Amino acid sequence: MWLRWLAFPAMILAGIGVVGAAVAAFVLLLAYPNLPSIDSLTDYQPKVPLRVYTADGALIGEFGEERRSVVRIQDVPAVMKNAILAAEDERFYQHTGVDYIGVMRAAYSNLVQGGKMQGASTITMQVARNFFLSREKTLIRKVYEALLSFKIEASLSKDQILEIYINQIFLGQRAYGFAAASQAYFGKALAQINPAEAAMLAGLPKAPSAYNPVANPKRAKQRQQYVLRRMLELGYLNDAQHAEAQKAVLVIKRELNEYPVHAEYVAEMVRQMLFEKYKEEIYTRGFRVYTTIYKNDQEAAYKSVRQGLHEYDRRHGYRGPEAYVELKETTEDALEEALNDYPDSDDLYAALVLEADAKEVRAWRRGGEIIKLTGDGLKFAARSLEDKTAPNRKLRRGAVIRILKDDKGRWQIAQLPEPEAAFLSINSQDGSIRSLVGGFDFYRNKYNHTTQAWRQPGSSFKPFIYSAALEKGFTPATVVNDAPVVVDPFLTGGQVWEPKNYDGKYEGPMRLRTALAKSKNMVSIRLLQSIGTSYAQDYITRFGFDADKHPPYLTMALGAGSVTLWQMARGYSVFATGGYRVEPYLVARIVDDRGNLLAQAQPTEAGDESLRVIDARNAFLMNSMMQEVVRAGTAARAMSLGRRDLAGKTGTTNDHVDAWFAGYQPGIVGIAWMGFDQPRKLGSNETGSVSALPIWMGYMSQALKGVPEVFMPVPEGITQAKVNESGKRSADGKPEFFYQENVPAEQQALPDPLGRGKDEVTNQLF
Repeated sequence: MWLRWLAFPAMILAGIGVVGAAVAAFVLLLAYPNLPSIDSLTDYQPKVPLRVYTADGALIGEFGEERRSVVRIQDVPAVMKNAILAAEDERFYQHTGVDYIGVMRAAYSNLVQGGKMQGASTITMQVARNFFLSREKTLIRKVYEALLSFKIEASLSKDQILEIYINQIFLGQRAYGFAAASQAYFGKALAQINPAEAAMLAGLPKAPSAYNPVANPKRAKQRQQYVLRRMLELGYLNDAQHAEAQKAVLVIKRELNEYPVHAEYVAEMVRQMLFEKYKEEIYTRGFRVYTTIYKNDQEAAYKSVRQGLHEYDRRHGYRGPEAYVELKETTEDALEEALNDYPDSDDLYAALVLEADAKEVRAWRRGGEIIKLTGDGLKFAARSLEDKTAPNRKLRRGAVIRILKDDKGRWQIAQLPEPEAAFLSINSQDGSIRSLVGGFDFYRNKYNHTTQAWRQPGSSFKPFIYSAALEKGFTPATVVNDAPVVVDPFLTGGQVWEPKNYDGKYEGPMRLRTALAKSKNMVSIRLLQSIGTSYAQDYITRFGFDADKHPPYLTMALGAGSVTLWQMARGYSVFATGGYRVEPYLVARIVDDRGNLLAQAQPTEAGDESLRVIDARNAFLMNSMMQEVVRAGTAARAMSLGRRDLAGKTGTTNDHVDAWFAGYQPGIVGIAWMGFDQPRKLGSNETGSVSALPIWMGYMSQALKGVPEVFMPVPEGITQAKVNESGKRSADGKPEFFYQENVPAEQQALPDPLGRGKDEVTNQLF
């Protein structure tokens, strides 16, 4: 009898099972053919951003909606794979897409224990959901998720599925995949992470925002500890490793756009170049672009530009706080919000004054640090602490200021500079760009002053006029009168022009070598008048300048035309190479995401006679004269670098609007510039030697470390003769170089107009 009682329920349960199986089979028959194709998985093509690198492999920029670094499964460290499995799917290598044991465990927890709702999604199910399904929590979506998981498992190996998961999953900070997340959170390659870091990353897929170590460090730590405990329980870590990982202090990167070198202007130039050819594809196809920039050169240039502008600010005084905010509350959240509109500029931090008097300023820095400034740290802004200071310049509670650490690591008050500066250096032998800094801070001003800014070059343009004069028979010993001139409007393209020397002094007849070293304006004007403005306008195109940017008037002698730093670097490379013009270039090679070469630069190098634009003798004489500028002229402070192979020319435009130094060592050409975006006076004492030359020196002091001195060989057709200050041959004179055919006789005289006192220069007189 009791057997019949047992058989009846068994039959009912069996019937239910059969019906359930039938229903399941029916659902499978209906749904499986309608499942989406998984071709996107079998031929996985992730969206990989454009990445830009220095020549020596340092990442300087990436562009794309998704920050992703694709990594092969064999290159994923075991500790990372184990952490992922411990956190997400411990039976991944045993189940067939759906973990039935996990489902039962989750159901037991949800129904019996009444605890927090648990899921049972496997890694395969997460892949299915991320690629093909929405995240809505419905029964139908769950069914499709399970069926897709079976289909994926039937088409791909376990390692292929795990590889896709590792590269595809979103992990916060715009990072997709664990390799990108490792860089985003720890600034290191995935292969370099330790168990503590692996556990932190493995805890992110569950809720990237909730467990983000940047935004929620406490919750991220709790999640990490859970993953470490699971790794211990599963035997992925032993007790000692687990204890060490628990105590490990993680250094989290907090800057999303932090790269090992500051080359933002370079990265943006590359992005624009590639966009012209590939359009929107550049943001998803994983192009890798290797530039010609060198990390150490770039950092040296970047620091020199910023230091040059800080020094300018020091010379011109403190302008007062950047702004004032009303401090109703001093909670961390309130202070953070108050600084929202004042981002840091690299090592120049925004801070909020909490208290201030003549002896001490207490300021709050983003992140919660209270900075105390005293003594020398207040010296720059001392006047803003005086009682009589105007309210709009006074350092007081609520003032937004900038702080900077000095060479000894002590905080001091600073400010964002008002003018801009830029620097560009190239390898003079092949034109490859070694460093490029387009301004003080790319994120404050994206205008690239090395390529976009057309500025007057001032006296830094004189060497091109002198070079033209050498081709007309002038020599470094030719004597020209340094005396005032009044120029007819016909020769200036405007009105009567009464130019002056920078210092207002006139020294009478002098040799061209001396005139260039001292940057004598009157000599340059007379020189240009003698050779002809149209000839000079045509001649400068040999160096790569645009004729239409330099009208054929006498004002060209003082650099009144327009140039870019890029053009100046190309032009000065002609002198550095002995007469060859090389074209500057920035991109060395482009490869796709698999390393296949897409494009490679084919630079032409100095020595190729097809690139010669001036006579080797001309380049030699100009090099010799510009070395004089450095040794005894307006750039003499560069001798502190302790080298004899430096040459160049300072430049200061009318009213001190632009300051330049263009110079080189035979292997490297460097161009430094400073000025305001909306042209105005830098200051009465701000010349090329004061404002721009220190930037050039700061760079060269690093770029030339360990580089032996190089001197240009004397070309055929150059000879030496001793001449005195009057340009006459003299046994007790100083040696000077000449073209063989231009060696002065016992006496050399110039046309009368070049030797007069105060002249009215007219078209008829010359």
